[in-house]
Amino acid sequence: MEADLAHGALWTIKEGFTYPNEYIYWTIHIVVYPYITGLVAGAFVLSSMYHVFGKEELKPVARFSLVFSFALLLMAPSPLMLHLTQPFNSVELMLTPHFYSAIAAFTIVYLSYMAVVLAEIWFVFRPFIIEQAKEKKGLLGLIYNAMTLGSFDLSEKARHTDERIIKILAAVGIPAAALLHGYVGFIFGSVKTVPLWKTPLMPFIFLMSAIISGVAGCIVTYIVGMSLKRNFICGASIRSMCKVLVWFLVAAIVLEGVDLIFHGYTAEESWSIMSELLFQRFAIKMIVVQWLLGMIVPLILLLLPRLTMLRAFVSATLVLIGVFMMRWDVVIGGQSMSRSFAGFLTYKMPIIPNSIEAFKEGPFPIGFLLIMPFILLFIFNRVLPVFTEVFNEEDCGFTEGLLSSKDHAKH
Repeated sequence: MEADLAHGALWTIKEGFTYPNEYIYWTIHIVVYPYITGLVAGAFVLSSMYHVFGKEELKPVARFSLVFSFALLLMAPSPLMLHLTQPFNSVELMLTPHFYSAIAAFTIVYLSYMAVVLAEIWFVFRPFIIEQAKEKKGLLGLIYNAMTLGSFDLSEKARHTDERIIKILAAVGIPAAALLHGYVGFIFGSVKTVPLWKTPLMPFIFLMSAIISGVAGCIVTYIVGMSLKRNFICGASIRSMCKVLVWFLVAAIVLEGVDLIFHGYTAEESWSIMSELLFQRFAIKMIVVQWLLGMIVPLILLLLPRLTMLRAFVSATLVLIGVFMMRWDVVIGGQSMSRSFAGFLTYKMPIIPNSIEAFKEGPFPIGFLLIMPFILLFIFNRVLPVFTEVFNEEDCGFTEGLLSSKDHAKH
């Protein structure tokens, strides 16, 4: 009966003194939402490092990371839609746009960013699309012809113009990607009633964790995707992505450490219950999984000499797990402290779908949300050469221990 009266009563367990209207309102969907948007921002930044800053060693992964970012972007609002009790009302955000609400402003940023990513993908793959439109027949030929948008010019002048436009779009997309995910941290940081979230560092913490998760996601997906297609894996690209991951990983550690020290130093009235939550109830999640396995161990593995493909893959996987746990600790952990400072709320995900609400909050929709971007990436790869790059293998400069051309020839 209680579940019918209050949203959140199904999966909230109370302990100690708590207020009657306190529940875990933001659940696993609000954990997955910033996780996916973080992957979007990180993947796009990685692509832009080649197009804007000219890092040639990232050329083999630039197109892949761009399309991967778009696949993730398509799924980014889905967790919010599943979480809403009246999801169809969300269309009002598009029909009545304004900047007075952070959520409404996000819709404008999201659609603008999607337009930038779509335009950049079109210009990057335009020569391939035109070639396929001329060669393919039937339904596939019609699809490629529609994708050309009536532009068939492949002259040298047109290609140079495309390159300039791609660089401009990538440069515009970097602050747009930062704004897309930084706003998520802004939403949490502006909630004054939750002590764990109330910090001006929150947007920057979310942004740094977004970049490391996006880069790590690209490393894992690129290695797996190229291995499944038995394509040549460029070691220079892997090393370059790992270097980017190391720098942003250090920044993430510093920011999250400073935030924790700040909370402890100021020692506001909420610190006693916050410290109990972080260092006792959430100790395994935060100290072991988020910090030790998700940041410290990957950093050490990446800094060791003679980087191997396996070590890069394991480090990136651990970072992805650590960032997901960081999202969990922030979203669920922040709501686990009662506003009375004398009680706790524990979140229990409903496993058995004995109602529509329990099914929506269960593991099946979450698994679908996390797998769907990779399904979309597979579909896009059937139309565009996402995992096929043309480059000189000698320029990849493998270090000892990374997959070599000799190893590749065995495939």
